[in-house]
Amino acid sequence: MTRAPFYDETADAPTGGSATWLTTDDGVTVRAGYWPHDQPRGTVFFFTGRCEFIEKYGRNASEFARRGLAVVAVDWRGQGLSDRLLKDPNTGHVDKFQDYQRDVRALLTYAEEIDAPKPWFMLGHSMGGAIGLRALIDGHAFKAAAFSAPMWGIVIAPSLRQLSQVLPRVATSLGFGGRYAPTTGGASYLLTAEFEDNQLTTDPEAWAHMQDLAQLQPRFQLGGPSLTWLAEALAETRALAAAPRPNVPMHVSVGTEEEIVQIDAIEAMAADWPGATIEVIKGAEHELLMERADVRLPFIDRIVATFGLD
Repeated sequence: MTRAPFYDETADAPTGGSATWLTTDDGVTVRAGYWPHDQPRGTVFFFTGRCEFIEKYGRNASEFARRGLAVVAVDWRGQGLSDRLLKDPNTGHVDKFQDYQRDVRALLTYAEEIDAPKPWFMLGHSMGGAIGLRALIDGHAFKAAAFSAPMWGIVIAPSLRQLSQVLPRVATSLGFGGRYAPTTGGASYLLTAEFEDNQLTTDPEAWAHMQDLAQLQPRFQLGGPSLTWLAEALAETRALAAAPRPNVPMHVSVGTEEEIVQIDAIEAMAADWPGATIEVIKGAEHELLMERADVRLPFIDRIVATFGLD
C-alpha cells in the first residue's frame, strides 16, 4: 500500500492517522484515511457526502475516538484527492452511480488488510447515505448503520422539476453529460456562499473551519454536479426507495431547516425499515456533524447508542 497525502494536523483529528492510495477494480485511484484506536470497540466507516474530503471529518473522528471507535473514511472518486473523472476537475461527476460501490469494495478490502477492528459500523452523510444504503442492500457486513441527512431524495426547485427528469438523461445520451447541472458551476459552495445564507450549518465557527480546511488543498474544492451525476443520482434515489430494507439496526437524523435532501423521502424510508429510529432536529441544517455542539454531540451519542456501544 502506498501512503497518500494527509492534512489531519489542522483538522482537530485524533493522533496517529494516515492516508493510503487504493486502486478500484476499474482502475480508479481513491484515497482512504484511517484513524486507529488503542483500545477499540469497533470501527466506524465515514461514508461522506458530495464535495467532501476525509479531513473535513477530523473533529468527528476525535469524538468517535473518545467513544472507543477507530475510524475509516474515503474520498469518493471524482472528489477530494481521488481521481477526477473529467477534463474540468471542478465538476462533480460519476459515469454510473454504481461505480461508487467499486470504491466501497476497495475500501472494505483495505480495511481487512489493515485489520480494522471489528465489529464494523457505517455512518453515511448525504450522498454517502445513498452509497451506504446501497452497500447494505448489497450485503456488506456492517453491524449497524446511522445516517445524517441521507440523499434518499433530492430537493429540486419547482421550476426545474420537470426539466430535471428529462434534461440529464437526454444530455447524457447525446454526449453532453459532463456539463454542469442547471444553476450550478465550477465554484466551490464553501468558498463563495455567505454564512448568513448557507444551507449547511447554523454554526459560524464550524462554517469558518470548513472554509479553512477547503483552502488547505485546491483539490479539496469542488463545484456543481454534472448532468450525468444528476441523472444517475435521481435514478438511484428511485431505486433505493423501491428496494427491500436491510436487516440491520439503523438511526437517521435530519434537520428541520434541511434544503438539500428530501425530508419526506427520509421519513418514508425509516417508516418501513424494521427497528429503525428517526429524529428530526429542530433548527438544524444539512450538515448535522458540522452543526453547533448542542446538535452535533447528542447526535453522535445517538449514533453510538444505535451501534450498541452506549
